[in-house]
Amino acid sequence: MKASRIATAGALAASAVVVLSSPAFAHVSVQPEGTAAQGGYATVNFKVPNERDNASTTKLEISFPTDHPLASVQPQPVAGWDVEITRSKLDEPVELHGEKIDEAVSKVTWTASGKGIEPGFFQKFPLSVGQLPEDSDELVFKALQTYSNKEVVRWIEVPQDGGEEPDYPAPVLELSAAGDDHHGSSAADSDDADRADDAEAASADSSDQAAGSGDTSDTTARVLGIVGIVVGAAGVAYGVLAGRRRTNA
Repeated sequence: MKASRIATAGALAASAVVVLSSPAFAHVSVQPEGTAAQGGYATVNFKVPNERDNASTTKLEISFPTDHPLASVQPQPVAGWDVEITRSKLDEPVELHGEKIDEAVSKVTWTASGKGIEPGFFQKFPLSVGQLPEDSDELVFKALQTYSNKEVVRWIEVPQDGGEEPDYPAPVLELSAAGDDHHGSSAADSDDADRADDAEAASADSSDQAAGSGDTSDTTARVLGIVGIVVGAAGVAYGVLAGRRRTNA
């Protein structure tokens, strides 16, 4: 009985932990396709899970950072969803990669034209964005998720370095170091290219060595062939002379 009670208490405690921490496990997030390099362009996906058993997600609003404005934002069509891009005037013009801009994308809104994201499913919303800032290693977006029952979940809490993850964290896009071409390439790409060049050079050296080895083998075979012919001729001559001596005797 005692063991049974302990097991039951443990199960209830585990269930409570799952219930209390569920918002942190299934939240709106953003991830790049490949890399999102400083100063470059990237395609990113906002992943939206449906957390309700009795309602569908029918609307997603993504607010863009104003401290690092993005001038170029292009959505990829998503079946069953309408998309709207909102541009706003900046409080003060900013210089972005050598050009002064006075407006930028402030919000992208997807609205379901059908059933939306039903219980038990998630949906990705792709965007092409750029140019990414060169003076930051992350971009923080804020998201509002609206359900068919009119409930709105606000994913707007900014995670703090060294702190616990908030219950409703805002999506954060991590930026990698700038590549040479500022189009999303990374140092890893350069390393791969260097390795490929080294491999090609090694292959060429191996080919040259193989060719040299082949030439040496051919020369050796020719020399041995000539020596064999000379030895054979000498043997024949010796045999003839020996025969003549026996005849004379």
